[in-house]
Amino acid sequence: MHSDPRPSAADGAAAPLALNVVIARLDVHDAEDVLRSLAGRLLDAGAVTLDFPEALRARERQYPTGLPTPIPTAIPHADPRHVVTPGIALATLARPVRFGEMGAGERTLEVQLVAMPLLADAAEHLAALQRLMGLLRDGSAVADLLAATDDEQLRERAAVHLAAALPSAEGSGEAGA
Repeated sequence: MHSDPRPSAADGAAAPLALNVVIARLDVHDAEDVLRSLAGRLLDAGAVTLDFPEALRARERQYPTGLPTPIPTAIPHADPRHVVTPGIALATLARPVRFGEMGAGERTLEVQLVAMPLLADAAEHLAALQRLMGLLRDGSAVADLLAATDDEQLRERAAVHLAAALPSAEGSGEAGA
């Protein structure tokens, strides 16, 4: 019996981003708490190196990742050399938390969703971020994620939305489930 709720690419289509860590309604006070919580869970899961938490915080300080999407989101990440298991860490927040806005100097955004891509291969980076951005720009999909009441419900909803954000395979007439 297969107990891993993550979708697979057994049909030959591009694999969705694996959901390494999923936390619904994370109760934190600020962006540093968000980064610390997610990095800790990723360390516990063996998905990142011991250097990941500090690399993540240093990168976020230098290059803020808050996005002015329909529902503000942050996509904090670290250099691929700190990733052991590629995928994504996803957290909805119990209350909005300020993150610096990407490319906007000192401006901040009240973020409600944090999607942390864990990419070990630079070639995969762009395609994975494009899929993730497609999801984050879909206000109704993000609202559905925010409405999840527990980790398992968030994992299930995220898996569906991330799979829907995959580019369709050429020549495939299959409809998504």
